[in-house]
Amino acid sequence: MIPPMSRNNSLVRFALALVVLCSAPAAAQDDAAAGSQLTVTVVDVQPANPGADTLCRLTVTVANSGDRKASQLGFSVKLNGQELSVYGNQLFMYPVPAGGELEIPLYNFWTTETSRPTMPEGGKYTVEVSLLEAQWMDISMEKETVEKAGQQVEEDVEVWTPLGAVEDLPSSAEITLDASG
Repeated sequence: MIPPMSRNNSLVRFALALVVLCSAPAAAQDDAAAGSQLTVTVVDVQPANPGADTLCRLTVTVANSGDRKASQLGFSVKLNGQELSVYGNQLFMYPVPAGGELEIPLYNFWTTETSRPTMPEGGKYTVEVSLLEAQWMDISMEKETVEKAGQQVEEDVEVWTPLGAVEDLPSSAEITLDASG
C-alpha cells in the first residue's frame, strides 16, 4: 500500500516540478549559447550612469572562436525588458575575425522616449543584447576588369561570400546601469 501524501509533501513536490519546468527553457538557451562559436562577451553603454533624457552610446564585443570570419549579424536589444524595434530588420556587416573578437557600434538610444516616458523605478536600466543570427563568411580579394577613361584596367575587389548560418545562437549578455545618481 502506498502511504498517503501529506499536504506539505504535495506542496514540496509541486514546487520542485515547477522549478524543473521553469528552468528547462533557460537551461536550453544557456546550452545553445555555450556551444556557439560566436558569442556576445561585452555590452558597453556610455555614459555609465545616465539620467532621464540621456542619449546613450551602445557597443558590444563579439568573440569568434571559429576558424572562419563571421558577419551579417542580427541583434536584438532590450531596455528593461522592452525590445527596441529598430533592430527588427537590420543586419550589421562587420567582419568578426576567426579566433578573434570585434567591438561593434550599435544604435544609440535615449533613456526616456515616447515608449519609455519615465525613469524606471529604482533608477536601474538593464540593457540586454542578443546576437540572434549570423553567417560564416569568406571575404577575399579578386581581380576585376573595369573601364576607366576608355581603357580596361584591372582592380582588386573585395568579395563577400556567405558560407552558412552560425549554429547555436542566440548568445546574450547584459549590463545594468545605475541612473539614480
